[in-house]
Amino acid sequence: MLDRLIAAMGRLYAWVIRLAGHRHAEPALAAVAFTESSFFPVPPDAMIVPMALARRERWVRIALIALAGSVAGGFLGYTIGYLLWDAVGEAILAFYRMGDAFAEFQGWYADEGALIVFLAAFTPLPYKAVTIASGVVGMDLLAFGLASAAGRGLRFFVVAALPAFLGVRAELLIRRHARLATWAGLALAAAVVVAAALA
Repeated sequence: MLDRLIAAMGRLYAWVIRLAGHRHAEPALAAVAFTESSFFPVPPDAMIVPMALARRERWVRIALIALAGSVAGGFLGYTIGYLLWDAVGEAILAFYRMGDAFAEFQGWYADEGALIVFLAAFTPLPYKAVTIASGVVGMDLLAFGLASAAGRGLRFFVVAALPAFLGVRAELLIRRHARLATWAGLALAAAVVVAAALA
């Protein structure tokens, strides 16, 4: 069962990368960024890198498309949490095995909601879980939108700028250090949690 799930994810990831070379790549990027913010498992970064490599002069436009799609999708995740938690939100978090993490997030939102959203938007932490959690706890919409835009914007502009300015070397750099970035993001999130607990 697990092997089949991993194989299916690999095929899905490859399909998303192929979309980057399609003549309708930009609308496809917006769609992937939108859906990834609430339920789709493949991040838009998989399209941003090859698109920025192919059209380096359009790297800002590519980053903006991903940003707009992702923030709009974040509001869908928020809506799922706010209106459809029992029917849909809980099932999505259970599928990704994020239920326990979600329960902990609820306790931190009162004081650290915007920071949590920013960290999840910028780092490899599960942004979709945070968008849904934000809706469940009724986080302020303006704060949610600004934190999402800041985190996603920083992330996508960096991911698009690297291949635009470094070429193929950037793709190798991103692949080589993806795991390091994940651990750094987790360490940063843990530091925030500890600081909040001690405050």
